[in-house]
Amino acid sequence: MLIMYKRILLKLSGEVLAGDKHTGLDFKVIRDFAQSLAKIRNAGIELSMVIGGGNMLRGRDALEYGLDRVSIDTIGMLGTVMNALAIKATLEKFDVPAQVLSAIGMPPAADLYNRERARDLLRAGNVVIFAAGTGHPFFSTDTAAALRASELGLDCLVKATKVNGIYDKDPVKYPDAKFLPELTYNDAIRLNIEVMDTAAFAICRENKLPVWVMSIHDSDWAKNIIEGVRTGTIVKED
Repeated sequence: MLIMYKRILLKLSGEVLAGDKHTGLDFKVIRDFAQSLAKIRNAGIELSMVIGGGNMLRGRDALEYGLDRVSIDTIGMLGTVMNALAIKATLEKFDVPAQVLSAIGMPPAADLYNRERARDLLRAGNVVIFAAGTGHPFFSTDTAAALRASELGLDCLVKATKVNGIYDKDPVKYPDAKFLPELTYNDAIRLNIEVMDTAAFAICRENKLPVWVMSIHDSDWAKNIIEGVRTGTIVKED
């Protein structure tokens, strides 16, 4: 079954950009990732992104040392800007135009997010990277991804993860975990699927935005997006 999406938002965890270092930025990993992004964009797909900041700050660790949640989330938002700028600079090395739009204005590093500007940039063939989450603490980058994709009326939110889709329980901890190739938003919320938070699933449900969960470690992940090859899990309406 082919599922062709022409306007997508890719949600990626920041940890992926750290490679085996686990923290910071691994520019070899970023270069390889940017090559895949270039293929998607050059295939005629409108591509936007939200990247987490876990490679820059582990919120749970900071909480253990007594930092307050607002401060932690603000630091994390700034970490996502660093990740976005690294992706932008690398994409430009492959002659792919890219722009960073931040929920927190910080010229000249990144322009403040504006929906109409984002639409214009995407139509012009830019890869648009949304940074700084929603600009507010207590909201995850998953929620930011669902919000931006819904605001722009995109076809699909692609969540690239460490696993090849959604299971009824953690496949790392439970060998008998059952793979779920398709489920509804309500099922994802009811089962407390941890691949995205409840707020993000709720936004997608409200706006009928499909969520395609796939493995970033699958060597064909970009090809599958381009060709619409059904892999991973689709979360959608009944």
